[in-house]
Amino acid sequence: MNEAPPIDPAQQPDTDAVSFDLKHALSSIVSVQSKIPENGFTAQTLGTERAGHGIVIGDRGLILTIGYLTVEAETIWLVDHTGAAVAGHVRGYDQETGFGLIQAMGTLNAPIMELGKSSDLSIGDDVILAGHGGQSGAINARVAAKQEFTGYWEYLLSEAILTTPPHPFWGGSALITETGKLGGIGSLFVQQNDVDGLPFDGNMVVPIDLLPPILDDLMTYGRVNKYARPWLGILTAEVSKNLVIAGVVGNGPGQHAGLEVGDILHAIDGRPIEDLATFYRELWGLGDAGVIVMLTIYRDDKVFEASVQSGDRDTFMVKPSFH
Repeated sequence: MNEAPPIDPAQQPDTDAVSFDLKHALSSIVSVQSKIPENGFTAQTLGTERAGHGIVIGDRGLILTIGYLTVEAETIWLVDHTGAAVAGHVRGYDQETGFGLIQAMGTLNAPIMELGKSSDLSIGDDVILAGHGGQSGAINARVAAKQEFTGYWEYLLSEAILTTPPHPFWGGSALITETGKLGGIGSLFVQQNDVDGLPFDGNMVVPIDLLPPILDDLMTYGRVNKYARPWLGILTAEVSKNLVIAGVVGNGPGQHAGLEVGDILHAIDGRPIEDLATFYRELWGLGDAGVIVMLTIYRDDKVFEASVQSGDRDTFMVKPSFH
């Protein structure tokens, strides 16, 4: 299993420098170790053994984490701050936000961390980004930006939280606000520009405000109870104001439609597209998963139309053995 890189003691938070019980808050964070079957749809891209963190947010060991740790997981092990290990299972996963829920199957020595409000966070605010391991697994950070985030894997947040400096083992980490509450879940390492245009290395954090509207559905159905967005199964990059297909998911809708790496996307349903966020919004605005998507493609000095039968990404995933 993955081992967390060491954190410089100078970056670690000090119990005397915060207004809340830091040790109590950090004890809400557990280690998450998951194993995915070899035939899993995400096995080649995300691996079959995944490691990160989760935060206890509810009674009887309900844990919030980042979804790529849970998607298609056949086994999950959780380790609390005392070193005790218990099994867990996937309770829910949301493709749109990236949140994942895990239910502990035994008793964890971990208190509940109260949800905060990410909308109360401002650029420049001091926060703590914390993984499992107490103070040695946490770093002092600040909010560097709150801005739209687009992911090449058909993912879009209208306002993500970007923090700096980066946590060395960020997946599923807790963004802890100045009041000791949960403000978001660590998702990615990013290299971005701040509000002054200066480059920085940091982490993309999914805002906690996205969780309450979907939490009941995730706990009841395992997913949000609505029709799925159309999914094309392509990885798209912005290159010199062009949208270029950088990858095609095997056996996905795009591959079945004949899309290839290197294709340039000019338009969707006849509407020109110049950036990734516009492309996704146009795609998801066409209807539900299954809708036919017409793409105008530039390939080998030729322009042509490709008809793609979109799909529901969730149906391609191997389902957990129990819920």
